[in-house]
Amino acid sequence: HGHSAQPAPSDYAKLAGKSDAILKEKTGCTWERWVGALDGVKAYTWPHTEIARYVQEKYKTPGWWAQTVTVGYERIKGLRAVGQRRDGWFEANKSKTLKVPVGRVYEAFHNPALRARWLSGIDLTVRTATRNKSMRITWPDGTLVIAGFTSMGRGKSQVALTHAKLPDQATVTRVKQYWAERLAELEKLLAAL
Repeated sequence: HGHSAQPAPSDYAKLAGKSDAILKEKTGCTWERWVGALDGVKAYTWPHTEIARYVQEKYKTPGWWAQTVTVGYERIKGLRAVGQRRDGWFEANKSKTLKVPVGRVYEAFHNPALRARWLSGIDLTVRTATRNKSMRITWPDGTLVIAGFTSMGRGKSQVALTHAKLPDQATVTRVKQYWAERLAELEKLLAAL
């Protein structure tokens, strides 16, 4: 980790993926101020959770924005690429709103016979499942899929997927494409049921 190639402050927002304006509005500081403050305590040597806790407690930053600051800081310092987690793995996120109640979407994931109709040929393992809320799945290749289910009221619901422990950005792109296709298939199936 040579910190010699420190990016210019003008590039901070681009690297972090959030504008200075929104950051200043939500946290009271620009990226340059945050980087200065965190560098001052050598936060680049800390694990992710410790940085987030410091930002949250010392600067009274709400949890969501403390995470945003931490992830942005890690990107600016070259501690993670966009989409990459500190542990070196990448993850892909995909969500879809469906015109059916949440219970039916959950069932399409949970019921093996139903699942085979839109997610065929995947010998997955459901690790934990909370009815109509969430599911943790081990994929055949050992990667992890976390599904979250949300009722949007009036016969609508959303499924949000995180496919974690992916090796690189190319896999992320491929996995996102895969889930876009599968979720389109799921939508067709649910409409026909």
